[in-house]
Amino acid sequence: MKAVVGKALTYLDGTWVEGNPPLLGPMTHASWLASFVFDGARAFNGYAPDLDKHSARCIDSAVRLGLKPPFDADQIERLSWEGIRKFPSDAELYVRPMFWAETGFMIPDPESTRFALSVYEAKIPPGEPGFSATLSTCRRPLPEMAPTDAKCAALYPNVSRMFIEARAKGFDTAVVLDAWGDVAEFANANLFMVKDGVVHSPALNGTFLNGITRQRVIDLLRDNGKKVVERKIKYGEIIDADELFSSGNWAKVQTCARFENHYFQPGPTFRAAHELYWNFAKSGRRA
Repeated sequence: MKAVVGKALTYLDGTWVEGNPPLLGPMTHASWLASFVFDGARAFNGYAPDLDKHSARCIDSAVRLGLKPPFDADQIERLSWEGIRKFPSDAELYVRPMFWAETGFMIPDPESTRFALSVYEAKIPPGEPGFSATLSTCRRPLPEMAPTDAKCAALYPNVSRMFIEARAKGFDTAVVLDAWGDVAEFANANLFMVKDGVVHSPALNGTFLNGITRQRVIDLLRDNGKKVVERKIKYGEIIDADELFSSGNWAKVQTCARFENHYFQPGPTFRAAHELYWNFAKSGRRA
């Protein structure tokens, strides 16, 4: 599951620059007080599914952290398409808009909010043969403990700890519980389990984001006659599941082949979700 990143372009202060341009100085508020938000969309063969939703969520995340975005969602979307068109038509890309505060003490100065947009080559992992997961000892924080309603960089050191722990045990990623001991999601993706033909996903409780790809997969499955239930899921239910799979922007829809010492085959519901999502993704606007 190692990310392979290639050519990168970043829109910064009105121009596109190559590589990894310096953004943050030692006195930048975001450098030491974490006032940094981002979002991620995918582009492939000129398609960029739900790019408008990712652009809008980036704005929402910035506002929730007290920032004042100098760009709106429509501008982000237009710039994203501009960046996508700078790559070969068959490129697989990650599109990442970002906002951060330049100044402030403790509280970010909203008037100092800056913006950048990176578009770079990054292969989309295949849906199969899938990934392995273990239970993490780290947990998702409560909304009272962290800005869980925003996609912000401050949340990701905890995600890194989950990955470090999982990799040390020989797994790709982790299943993460919330503060009450219920299943929240995978370390960096939303979780679905299937039992007796019914799809189950953890109910939203403020400890994890309602992923844009998650919402899309749920809608597609329901529109095609699948029963999808959002509810509390206990750890033991995953072991007893018939199928286990994830949704997320990085890899879209992937099967989980192993959880702890329990093995899963890519099942019919996963394959339906995978096919439905990619058919949707290829039905929209092209660059």
